[in-house]
Amino acid sequence: MPSVTEPLWEQERRYQGAASPVKVRVPAKINLHLGVGPLRDDGYHEVTTVYHAVSLYDEITARPAETLVLTMDGEGADQLALDETNLVIRAVQVLAEATGRPPHARLHLRKQIPLAAGLAGGSADAAATLVACDALWGTGLGREELASVAARLGSDVPFLVLGGTALGRGRGEQVSPVLAPGRAWHWVLALAEGGLSTPDVYRELDRLRAEDAAPPPAGSSDGILAALRQRDAAVLAASLVNDLQPAALSLRPSLRDTLDAGLAAGSLAGIVSGSGPTCVFLCRDAANADAVARALATSGTCRAVRTAVGPVPGARLG
Repeated sequence: MPSVTEPLWEQERRYQGAASPVKVRVPAKINLHLGVGPLRDDGYHEVTTVYHAVSLYDEITARPAETLVLTMDGEGADQLALDETNLVIRAVQVLAEATGRPPHARLHLRKQIPLAAGLAGGSADAAATLVACDALWGTGLGREELASVAARLGSDVPFLVLGGTALGRGRGEQVSPVLAPGRAWHWVLALAEGGLSTPDVYRELDRLRAEDAAPPPAGSSDGILAALRQRDAAVLAASLVNDLQPAALSLRPSLRDTLDAGLAAGSLAGIVSGSGPTCVFLCRDAANADAVARALATSGTCRAVRTAVGPVPGARLG
């Protein structure tokens, strides 16, 4: 395994054109700020978001092959199709088209990020696939080039190629890294039973806004960016915002119980992650996160609980 101090480009050079298996680990994402604007002519909403990669990981293993094959295990293995509707397969095909390669690889996906959970699990897997096949095939694309290819696959995919903390604009695919002073933020993730469809949540937000039943759009991300620079968890907690939260709560009212339980357990703040239904809680430190996680695990308001830290790098060879 490459040294953690080895430059990223050196790590990637070691794998290019690999004959042996290539493994890539990719994190989940949460949104520290998600401001949703009006519906655009192309069917997407204009968004301003601050992405944050956290230490809940999926892993892709890629091997040479004379065709394209995908297998998987873990979270949702019995629910995901293994055909062209899967973002992993689409990522191979898009990268092959962009680089003039045949779309050949044997891929195995090991999932821990739940499906339709507001954590961008599918997008994470697509990002990991791009990095893995780039190394397997020796196509030698840089991170920015891979992020450009990733934009063809989905709004969150470019961020998960890059990771860290970043500002997203457009439909989320226009990504700029956030240069904030380094510190680890501690999170508890409360995983719900079943998922929520992202398009359904956006449609519900539009309905609520048409009825004046949702708060006005959050707008600028300046508050969250200033809070990140202060390195104070309480300040960051007060700045978290998600315009999709009212819609997610409307479709899944039981999430209110999860949010209440996390706050009662001592977290600094709790919000729905992205389109939900995962709820994420910011904690003061690791000890606080462990205590909140224990309380949530016995609260009966979620199916599983994970602790995580962020920011972490995006899809990386390992």
